[in-house]
Amino acid sequence: MHQAAEDARQGGALILGLVVAGPTGSGKTELAAALARKLGGEIVSADSRQVYRGLDAATAKHRPEGVPCHLLDIASPEEPFDVGRFLREAVTAARGIRARGRVPIVVGGSGLYVKAFLEGLSDLPGRDEAVRATLSAEFEKDGELSMRRRLATVDPSTEQAIPIGNRQRLIRALEVLELTGEPISKAWSRRRDAAPGRWLALRIDWPAEQLRARLTQRCRAMWPALLAETRALSRRYTGREPGFESLGYREAFAVVAGRLPEAEGAARFLSATLRYAKRQRTWFRRQLKGEAIEGGPMEHMIIQALRALKRAEVRA
Repeated sequence: MHQAAEDARQGGALILGLVVAGPTGSGKTELAAALARKLGGEIVSADSRQVYRGLDAATAKHRPEGVPCHLLDIASPEEPFDVGRFLREAVTAARGIRARGRVPIVVGGSGLYVKAFLEGLSDLPGRDEAVRATLSAEFEKDGELSMRRRLATVDPSTEQAIPIGNRQRLIRALEVLELTGEPISKAWSRRRDAAPGRWLALRIDWPAEQLRARLTQRCRAMWPALLAETRALSRRYTGREPGFESLGYREAFAVVAGRLPEAEGAARFLSATLRYAKRQRTWFRRQLKGEAIEGGPMEHMIIQALRALKRAEVRA
């Protein structure tokens, strides 16, 4: 494995690119950064929230020292960002990394983004504003939980993959159902335009209770910075823009606006994060074909990842 790392630094011996995926708070970025340093790699973010400029606290956005990162801060909070745009930009970034003789390492917890990168996109109908208006009105009237139940009855895998609070993706899945009469997951089974080349997917999997403890500590540490960031953002945004359909911002905007006590906002943020992580963990176990990395000390995860890469290189 040391030879593989040396070859990568010298300009392109690794056949495989890497994908590092897992639930929020599982250590994806730290592992990807460590592998990038060892293998001569660059990171491509597959996080649907970290694309937005100014949304740093709740997304845990950071740029690891000494590691080039792509697809961070490329959209404004008011503009929609969908999986199609992600795939185009991620494939372009990965090609550029390979052209520089380095190793592309795609990292993120947005399951649909990871799946699109590895397997491609399907032909889906375009936006229908009339259908969207009807669905938006139903969302306002009946609430997110009711809409999720509606989707789960016909497309449970997609419902599980949509983060809590992500109104845009929930309405899109229901829109496709209305327009085509079939679940969006079925349409996704007819795919095209996957990332070229060979890829090894690494799925970080923590025991449930350990992940819960990590996330509890993480959310409590993040909350003060999230509130401060939201207060600044509230001078320019309402909180209903597409960028804010992510964990934490809905609660933080409600606190800043005086609609929710701060302690209640923090509790809801933690609860939503724990639910989302549980859903992510289940979804990646069922949907992502790859090598499982047992969550634990970072050195332990690095060793597992390098061993998995060595096995995959031998098979190649």
